[in-house]
Amino acid sequence: MTETNEASARDAAQSQAPARDVFEYALLRVVPRVERGEQFNAGVVLYCRAKSFVAARTHLDEAKLRALDPAADAAGVRAALRAVEGVCAGGDAAGQAAGDDAGRRFRWLIAPRSTVVQPGPVHTGLTADPAAEVERLVELLVR
Repeated sequence: MTETNEASARDAAQSQAPARDVFEYALLRVVPRVERGEQFNAGVVLYCRAKSFVAARTHLDEAKLRALDPAADAAGVRAALRAVEGVCAGGDAAGQAAGDDAGRRFRWLIAPRSTVVQPGPVHTGLTADPAAEVERLVELLVR
């Protein structure tokens, strides 16, 4: 196959591929005893500006929580994780952030804080389906 034919075949394959958009994500980490700094992943927050999409998926591993702090308040941690999902969902569940756009809610959620549920650093990628991507990331990095 000549270079021209190879380039044409490559161009045709790329034109059939779904468009991919840039996304950003951060892991949600549970730090049961902030003073000790021990942590484990308990969720993912993902934002895709091109789709005005923000979502969080969480999973609390209570065995890990109890291993790091036998006296940890599992219900409180679960409530904090649900609150992150609520802010992403918008509407009444987002509280004061209800009127904010997806990007502003994402930036607020990933701001550094010294609490039991903390965001990790932001990473980027490309996706054709942000909703599927957040599910993939939570399965890969959290469960």
